[in-house]
Amino acid sequence: MKTMLCTRALLLAGAAGLAVYAAPAAAQDAADEAAAAAAAEEDGVIYVTARRREEKLLDVPLSVTAISGEALAKQGVQDITQVAQQVPNITLEVSRGTNTTLTAFIRGVGQQDPVAGFEAGVGLYVDDVYLNRPQAAVLDVYDVERIEVLRGPQGTLYGRNTIGGAIKYVTADLPDDLSLKARATYGSYDQADLIVTASTPIGDSFKIGASGARLSRGGFGENLTLGTENYNKDVWAARATVEFESGPVKARLSGDYVKDNSEARQGHRFIPGLRSGAPVLGDVFDTRAGLNIVDQEVEAYGAALNIAIELSDTLTFKSITGYREDSSTTPIDFDSLPAIDLDVPAIYENNQFSQELQLLYEGDKLSGVLGVYYLDANAFTAFDVALFTTVNGLTAQTLGDVDTETWSVFGDFTYDLTDTLSVSVGGRYTNDKRTSLVLRRTFLGGFSNLFGGTGAVIATTSNFTGSATFEDFNPRASISWQPTPDHNLYFTYSQGFKGGGFDPRGQTTACRNPTGGACTPEQVYDFLAFDPETVDSYEAGWKASLLDNRLNISLAGFLGKYKDVQIPGSVGFDANGDGVNESFIGITSNAASADVNGIEFEGNALVGRDFAGDGSRFTVNWSLGVIDAKFNTFIDAFGRDVASQRVFQNTPDITAHMGFDLGLPLAGGIVDFIGTAALRSDASQFEVPNPFLDQDSFVLVDASIVYTSDDGRYSLGLHGKNLFDKEYIVAGYNFVAGGVGGAPFVPTLGREGTLTGFYGDPRRVFVTAQVNF
Repeated sequence: MKTMLCTRALLLAGAAGLAVYAAPAAAQDAADEAAAAAAAEEDGVIYVTARRREEKLLDVPLSVTAISGEALAKQGVQDITQVAQQVPNITLEVSRGTNTTLTAFIRGVGQQDPVAGFEAGVGLYVDDVYLNRPQAAVLDVYDVERIEVLRGPQGTLYGRNTIGGAIKYVTADLPDDLSLKARATYGSYDQADLIVTASTPIGDSFKIGASGARLSRGGFGENLTLGTENYNKDVWAARATVEFESGPVKARLSGDYVKDNSEARQGHRFIPGLRSGAPVLGDVFDTRAGLNIVDQEVEAYGAALNIAIELSDTLTFKSITGYREDSSTTPIDFDSLPAIDLDVPAIYENNQFSQELQLLYEGDKLSGVLGVYYLDANAFTAFDVALFTTVNGLTAQTLGDVDTETWSVFGDFTYDLTDTLSVSVGGRYTNDKRTSLVLRRTFLGGFSNLFGGTGAVIATTSNFTGSATFEDFNPRASISWQPTPDHNLYFTYSQGFKGGGFDPRGQTTACRNPTGGACTPEQVYDFLAFDPETVDSYEAGWKASLLDNRLNISLAGFLGKYKDVQIPGSVGFDANGDGVNESFIGITSNAASADVNGIEFEGNALVGRDFAGDGSRFTVNWSLGVIDAKFNTFIDAFGRDVASQRVFQNTPDITAHMGFDLGLPLAGGIVDFIGTAALRSDASQFEVPNPFLDQDSFVLVDASIVYTSDDGRYSLGLHGKNLFDKEYIVAGYNFVAGGVGGAPFVPTLGREGTLTGFYGDPRRVFVTAQVNF
């Protein structure tokens, strides 16, 4: 595998060299155009590339939010999860265990458990390159041109795993002149960040640039057992870019690297230890987790080569090549106690190569794109489950190795029937092949050799290899009526597709033959396999730019019809029939059909300008999302329809925010007073509601004061996040039964009972300073 990865890396480097040195054949940077197009504001007009071509945001017949890098910097936004506070019907959270694994949901669709073999329902793109896995996907916000959030299925233009939507992170173009800037941050919990960015032109055709970032913060709490910090941050990151432009060709080669050496995030127990009697800690950020078999470590890197050639005034050819790789080790102490009761050291390794070719046409009445896409990816995960207090020295190991090879052909075109009426049609055919190895073994005498142990294999409970190919065609169609250039009324139909596969945590011996005896190979295959899920979405909307672009509003209503919804789950499993669950296994099924309906409203307004001197301004912005997500059917592992007892996870009924920016001239610059309040109503962590893990409605309030000199040379900022210090749950584990209505808790795995939660950031205050040399 390593030889193959090296070969791909060399091929990518060779392609980069060819693009840079062969000017007639080199091309245009898709991310370059995207960055220039997507967040640029000219006289209040916002441009986006949501349909893979430059358009005014008002003209796009779907729900899109675009936030510029300048706005994010002024608000003190430090990673991509904080964007969710401003966008309706979206959840972005740091997953359990690390600082860099992303949990993302849009309109009720997403992935809670970042296990290999499951595809996230929200596509994340960095400079138009798709990130196939959630590890290392919590992107820190620096050198960003803008972030776009596309809501609703984007299967036609963005592929099979954008059934909920897509998030586009676009890095900034290199400036035309020599540039050097530094941004420093210091604040609560000894936060100390430094980002340095430099770039320079080389001749008339080349520009090079690089950024380095050191991001650190002390822990919000302590690990009382190991004497380490909990919820700290220790990250090194870098980006480098080479841009080339000569005549009709442009090219951009970019690379990035992230190393996260933060301590493992360990959970807060909601109940006392059922065996040890260990009391519940008073600080939700403290833990007693004792697992230290492996260090918490995440390393990720990648490269992208974006090329474009203007073949004529109307025709452009683009090539987008990407390679990414990440590896992680993490000690997951489910029970969060010193004793080894439910301790899981884990390894994640992912790599992917992707190639996309596009042909764009821009005529007087017809515009659109034709393209082909290819992805070759591997996801490897392995973990030991240690239950030493249950069976002395017994460890269950699960190893999953998933290969994904997918290709697709797509097209999307818009034709202007009249000056005010246009129609769009598109479609994507996808061929998705998934091959999985699921190996489960039992060790006696400690951890396996993967984690430095000397345990010996005493049983192999699963040794499964399966392959499946899924094919699907996803259409899209819309009609748009613009009675004036400032109004757009549209109706859009789109379909999404999320790949199927095999549960890499499954156990073949858990398969039950209804006629008795062992399962046949076909039954085992069906037991571990799950099918794709699909959605048919209908959206009607109105966008308007009023009062000479001083007021912009967007209103949309949507209906989503989901079929074959994938329901992954983990349950304790008694392999030897002694009445004690020795491990947990994964059971994933297409158990449900569902309806997800709602409305979304966004707006921004320039309320006043030059009212307190030249350059003074007052703007407000707001959003509201209301969603009604419910299962029509939900068949559990016992064949029962329990739809009335299940809810959508990580999907609050209401999300809303209100913000303002008051800019006043002062001392040769502008002082911005910025405030936001973001509301999230009640939400459940899992499909089965739990009074301990589920989060009641809450409001987060942030504020910033930022001074920027008139010449833009320097800025100073004071930022406050979660000013009222709200405690709110973002993730958790549950391996207990009972506990409701005075009933005792009963552990379903281990003896102490695992019911733990993870929390969002507490109140933080920090200052920023930026100097542009």
